[in-house]
Amino acid sequence: MFKRFLLTIFSAAALISTTALAKNPMVGGKEMFPDKNIIENAVNSADHTTLVAAVKAAGLVDTLESAGPFTVFAPTNAAFAKLPAGTVDTLVKPENKATLTKILTYHVVAGKLSSVDLKKQIKAGNGTAELKTVAGGRLWAMLDGNSIVLKDEKGGMSKITQANVFQSNGVIHVIDTVVMPN
Repeated sequence: MFKRFLLTIFSAAALISTTALAKNPMVGGKEMFPDKNIIENAVNSADHTTLVAAVKAAGLVDTLESAGPFTVFAPTNAAFAKLPAGTVDTLVKPENKATLTKILTYHVVAGKLSSVDLKKQIKAGNGTAELKTVAGGRLWAMLDGNSIVLKDEKGGMSKITQANVFQSNGVIHVIDTVVMPN
């Protein structure tokens, strides 16, 4: 009886511990903390090493560590791998900093837009929400079933695969394809 009681207590403690750990979302195998900023969390994600390297090469670290708030559509390493061979290597060269900055800031919208906010805008826009990026371009958000997809200025599509990763200075939505400005 006592063994069963201890087993119940240990099982309950394990469940509580697991639940406590699960309250913050996991991205790239690491827990994301809402009291840390976008950069502080992104550098820990194994799925976003290419994005972090690109942000550093573009000199955008200070910007994404600032108060914001920002909504960042964060492409994974697999999203960058979909680009033609050599694209990322070319973009991170110092002589291409302006182009890299334009592409990266095209993934950022001023303000903190959760998936609920995006869905409200999509509904209000009769199926499409137009988002102005900090690069000055436009993205269009739409629903595909219950998923939010983005359409870029070149007609490319990207799906939000993980929404609402809240940060101290905004929110990250993980996307499966790099969106491209004109």
